[in-house]
Amino acid sequence: MFPVQYIEPVFRPPSEARSFILQVTNGCSWNQCTFCEMYTQPQKKFRARKDEDILKDIQRVQQVYPGIRRVFLADGDAMVLPVRRLKELLKLLREHFPALERVSSYCLPRNLKNKSVEDLQELRELGLDLLYVGVESGDDLVLDKVQKGESYASCREALQKISQAGLRSSVMILNGLGGKVYSEQHAVNSARLMNETQPDFLSTLVVSFPVGMERIRSNYPEFELPEQTELFQEMRTFIQHLELERTVFRSDHASNYLVLKGELGRDKQAMLAQLDQAIHSPESVRLRPEWARGL
Repeated sequence: MFPVQYIEPVFRPPSEARSFILQVTNGCSWNQCTFCEMYTQPQKKFRARKDEDILKDIQRVQQVYPGIRRVFLADGDAMVLPVRRLKELLKLLREHFPALERVSSYCLPRNLKNKSVEDLQELRELGLDLLYVGVESGDDLVLDKVQKGESYASCREALQKISQAGLRSSVMILNGLGGKVYSEQHAVNSARLMNETQPDFLSTLVVSFPVGMERIRSNYPEFELPEQTELFQEMRTFIQHLELERTVFRSDHASNYLVLKGELGRDKQAMLAQLDQAIHSPESVRLRPEWARGL
């Protein structure tokens, strides 16, 4: 039996598959985004876990896997914790896992509002390396419609602060979140935000609703999920407007029909060509079948 008993379900980015997932909070402190069903179950009511419980998890894992190199701080936004607690936690991890190379976490932009660049620099020196920021959209209207509680300005400020502190950022944009009505402005303004902030990593997921769209339509009644070709067209608009210097791009999550990988801007034209082929000759492109898509 694995030495840690999690409060399920637990989510982590695909790139953290080999990391020790350390649950320092349960659920999401915001949890009002109408496109997200990750932490809506009763057992995922937000709370910060007690220090002694976190320490027990670390000690149990150390006994079984002393060579841990990567740790991902779960759940939805561990960075909501005060700087003091984060520093103590990073020191514990360094003490128990001498081979530790990096610590990462999801991060809501609001988590950094009261954390200075100097605070983040101290966390970086203690091992924090990468923050996954769910920006979702760079369009203020779309962000308001889905009750994200963020804006273009708040996302830009958070990403710039991460960069100034010497931390790496991985940004997520939701393909299809603009629906059929706001698709173009969602794509264009998301690209504009990325151009201003130049994240280290950028990924796209296709918005999906496994339990139905009642939640998103509560504040966004005109929302309609774009068809496959419309999703490709939106992605093409997004990439066309990107002016990135050296950002690793991935569109390979299970929710995506078309897998795109590369570095932007080096591979921009190649990705646009792939999208053109998917739009105009979908039968000639290897697309993920509907049954294989999911979260």
